[in-house]
Amino acid sequence: MARIRAVLFDIDGTLLDSNDAHAHAWLDSLRGHGRNVPFALVRSKVGMGADKLLAELVGVAPTSVEGAAIRERRAMIFKARYLPDLGPFHGSRVLVDRLRSRGLVCAAVSSASADDIADLLRAAGVADLIDVVVSADDADRSKPDPDLVEVALDRIGVTAGEALMIGDTPYDVAAGERAGVPVVALRCGGWPDRDLAGAIALYDDPADLSSQLDRSALALDRESNPPSAGWGLRARRVAV
Repeated sequence: MARIRAVLFDIDGTLLDSNDAHAHAWLDSLRGHGRNVPFALVRSKVGMGADKLLAELVGVAPTSVEGAAIRERRAMIFKARYLPDLGPFHGSRVLVDRLRSRGLVCAAVSSASADDIADLLRAAGVADLIDVVVSADDADRSKPDPDLVEVALDRIGVTAGEALMIGDTPYDVAAGERAGVPVVALRCGGWPDRDLAGAIALYDDPADLSSQLDRSALALDRESNPPSAGWGLRARRVAV
């Protein structure tokens, strides 16, 4: 395994306890448009971008008039009704801070929109620790396609073998695999181990991974070199 120089973090379900909230916001919006979908089905799609989620749930194109209205309503419901009560998983900030202190670039790679991602990072308590931010707006295709991961690699200036992704859904695992980036999966997002089978390792939550950092794939960072100073020219730090 190559020396790790960058860590790509999913946010929802990985650093922030928000998967159920996202599912409820989608459900509320869909019902407001006369679309009745079981909660369990909506919850199983959280982690995809809206471009895929709407098509899979109700066969609606996200760029259609109805699709745009559902997405806009979901965003308003999420921010007003659910976001204020969200908080990070135990150990989220400690994990990101420990990795940055070891010289690794920390990036957020999320299927959330650019409008949502700053709020999510603040709610997770890590906005000031993230060096590079990649949202659904930065690529044509969201997870489980590899596009967002590939954008992150390009912005940081590392190869797939020099990065490691930390996520919580099968869509994170698939996106990482398709981009050639190993994925460490966390169970805190709510998926059973069988759905995360492609991950190179499983941990309960950020605190669990942080406590075992020196016995994990990320222990390699003790011998790694951070990317050259030039990577920062392409980085986009999220506003606090």
